[in-house]
Amino acid sequence: MAHDITLPERSAVELRRLIGWRQLSPVELLDACIARIEALDPAVNAIAATDFERARDGARAAEARVMRGEPLGPLHGLPVGIKDLQDTAGLLTTYGNVRLRDNVPVADNALVARLRAAGAIVTAKTNVPDMGAGANTRNPVWGATGNPFDPRLNAGGSSGGSAAALATDMLPLATGSDTGGSLRIPAALCGVVGLRPSPGLVANDARALGWSVISVLGPMGRTVADTALLLSASVGLDARDPLSYPVRAAEFAALPEVDLSTLRIGTTEDFGVCIVDAEIRRVFRQRVETIRPWVASCEPIGLSLTEADRAFDVLRAESFYAAFAETWQREPETLGPNVRANVEMAGAITLADRAWAHLAQTRIARRFAQAFEQFDLILAPVTPVTPFPWTELFAQRVDGQAMRHYYHWLALTYVVTLATNPALSLPCGRDEHGMPFGLQLIGRLRGDAALLAAAQSLEQAFAADTALQRPRPDVVALRVARPELKSIVTHPPRTGDRAGGAATNAV
Repeated sequence: MAHDITLPERSAVELRRLIGWRQLSPVELLDACIARIEALDPAVNAIAATDFERARDGARAAEARVMRGEPLGPLHGLPVGIKDLQDTAGLLTTYGNVRLRDNVPVADNALVARLRAAGAIVTAKTNVPDMGAGANTRNPVWGATGNPFDPRLNAGGSSGGSAAALATDMLPLATGSDTGGSLRIPAALCGVVGLRPSPGLVANDARALGWSVISVLGPMGRTVADTALLLSASVGLDARDPLSYPVRAAEFAALPEVDLSTLRIGTTEDFGVCIVDAEIRRVFRQRVETIRPWVASCEPIGLSLTEADRAFDVLRAESFYAAFAETWQREPETLGPNVRANVEMAGAITLADRAWAHLAQTRIARRFAQAFEQFDLILAPVTPVTPFPWTELFAQRVDGQAMRHYYHWLALTYVVTLATNPALSLPCGRDEHGMPFGLQLIGRLRGDAALLAAAQSLEQAFAADTALQRPRPDVVALRVARPELKSIVTHPPRTGDRAGGAATNAV
């Protein structure tokens, strides 16, 4: 049976509206998404395990609920991709790690449970780096995810599978998570929207260090409104996460219009500490000059955050040690090089180092708080380089300078992680290589709704200019399978439904 595989190109907000109006069947939408996955995923390898049969059961149940006139959740009937770091009941969840290649959780994590309760149909898992470590989505279980604009290049990470699936319209919504930039970087490299929320806004019951603020869960979408829709179904108090707090979901469901002429914007190319390629600086300056006439003020901000690199090293190592030390001691061969590097770094860190890092983080957070007394929004680049080949584990040099380790090139995003402010990657045209360019929009702590509203107004302004609007990949060119993306697979999973449209259990 033929399916309209262009149907998933419509926004999640529109699709949900059509379902509510009985003008679109959830079954029809799911079948269109599956057809699109089967047609396009062999070119980018964004999808890990799939759950198509249970998803079809869910779509039929969703359709029946609509026809009976029952109350519908905000995501009712919408297929959703779940990042393969997030547990899904009865569906293979590998974390991209050889030790977990057969792992089928018995329960959903808190976020997935909320999304199902809101009517979402869990359709597939999206690819990640091994244990989520690094901003290049490749692992020995599923292989590498290629950038939809050039599958030879990096799609970013660790939410790279989600970003690539969204950019190719395989799914209308997808989840992500972010420690050093894992929502923002793949969103920028693939031309979609990724929001790192304020800590605690989206409850995380799986975080090893319950009081740590550096790792968060968050939404991804192709537009700001879609991202806000997914966020509205994700928020709320959960006693299992000590950082979570009550919030009104309605404030994200309908974003107010923001008059750009009232915004006071601060800009920074490097936060006074990040290494950034000259090309990225040029593109960022061009975007700033375009935005300047639209807003009340737009001026450079003096943030010299020279403590950020060392502070993030310590806090990241602490987090990785808490999560992986036992595995590192018992089965070190099952951990990828990035994870091992973080755990080994922790071995050289003292209590004095930890105390200094937490003090430094507090100083950084207060500098941002002070800056937001003067500005409504801070703009910065998301990444310091254009996408590089996925065969390179990380960007080893930026602007001619060697990186200290595999995540040093993420400094533009991990500086903001330390501040804990919400930050969003907004598509803004292409860079000098024709690849997507993302602007990092930073808002006040717990000002996530205001940040989304401002981002939506900027998005609308960008849409009127072909040089600034969200770029779209050439889907015709993506109808060619790229088996090399799976060439690094050494341990294919032995359970699960399907991967990237291949036969059951194959990778």
